[in-house]
Amino acid sequence: MTVDAPADADGAAAVAEEEVAAIAPEMADEPALVVRVRRGEAAAYDTLVRRYLRRAYAVANRMVGNDADAEDVVQDAFLRALDRIEQCAPGRTFGPWFFRILITQALNHRRSRKVRTTEALGETLHGHGEATDAMAERNELHGVFAAALAELPEIQRTIVQLSDVEGYGSTELATMLDMPAGTVRWHLHQARRALRESLRDFAPGARQDRGGEGR
Repeated sequence: MTVDAPADADGAAAVAEEEVAAIAPEMADEPALVVRVRRGEAAAYDTLVRRYLRRAYAVANRMVGNDADAEDVVQDAFLRALDRIEQCAPGRTFGPWFFRILITQALNHRRSRKVRTTEALGETLHGHGEATDAMAERNELHGVFAAALAELPEIQRTIVQLSDVEGYGSTELATMLDMPAGTVRWHLHQARRALRESLRDFAPGARQDRGGEGR
């Protein structure tokens, strides 16, 4: 998923101007930092690493499911990005390009280790200080949710994680995953529909019906 730079200098300059114009203020220095990294300036890459380290770790942790594996994925992704820094097109920000590498590393790690990254997503379903029956129901819901999430195609599971947990929008995800934003939105819609169907029996009305059936 590399991005080819324009062949001529004028084309590269035009792309750079357009890209920089659309960059958020806090990221406006990134094209220049990338140029400095290409020149071998370690301090420039250190700036980029410190800028994205926390967010990279959060994304990796959600995707691979534990701290140790997330650290390995993030370290590998930053090393790979440094090795491939010439592939970061002129004028582009470092972040979206780097996150494509990170996501690929995390997906490869998850495939090789057969890691399921569902438990962390369900933690928000738990409350504190609830009655035993309520906690049992929440635990049941968590189990159903985890199983439903595990059944999703890998790309849909990843998009749900990054969208609903990490808060990325479809445009950001499109850049990170190297696919059209409309495709991202379709996958997200399909994934949410499948999860809603799996959790249908836990809707308030359905819970009352289930309670009535047991009387």
